[in-house]
Amino acid sequence: MGNRLSKITTRTGDDGTTGLADNTRVGKDHPRVEAMGEVDELNSHIGLLLTEALPDDMRTLLTHIQQNLFNLGGELAMPGFNGITEDKVSLLDEAIAHYNAGLAPLKEFVLPGGTRAAAQAHICRTVCRRAERRLVTLSKSESVPPLLMQYLNRLSDLLFVLARVLNHGNEPGLWDKAK
Repeated sequence: MGNRLSKITTRTGDDGTTGLADNTRVGKDHPRVEAMGEVDELNSHIGLLLTEALPDDMRTLLTHIQQNLFNLGGELAMPGFNGITEDKVSLLDEAIAHYNAGLAPLKEFVLPGGTRAAAQAHICRTVCRRAERRLVTLSKSESVPPLLMQYLNRLSDLLFVLARVLNHGNEPGLWDKAK
């Protein structure tokens, strides 16, 4: 592992292709590469969220999620690698229940915003949904483990709940269909 990233510039992608872990080369616009890129972008946005002042338990959870997103990307890059397991999806379900327990029920859609940290959590949520859509697209042409889509689906729900927690339950605004 130590030498794996020792050479960053290889020039092998200059022709618009990239290598998967099994040494096959695919176009950089291949649905698998698109999905990997969306997961990578999500991980980066979570990294940005982690620069905000967050409760310690939330920081620990988000750091753990970043590790899992690398595992998810690994499954996309290395067919046969199993990085996302049912217990990782269950952990998200438990976190959703934990953080949602103290929030008032919603009667309308929440307008994204509020605190800077909450707004960043909303960005993470939308990028997560996009990554999930890319996995759905990929699943129409190749086999995608269902747990990957479940993980991203639960993660987007968790990110929504975390945004509400970071706003301390005081929503910046609710959707008003009359406006």
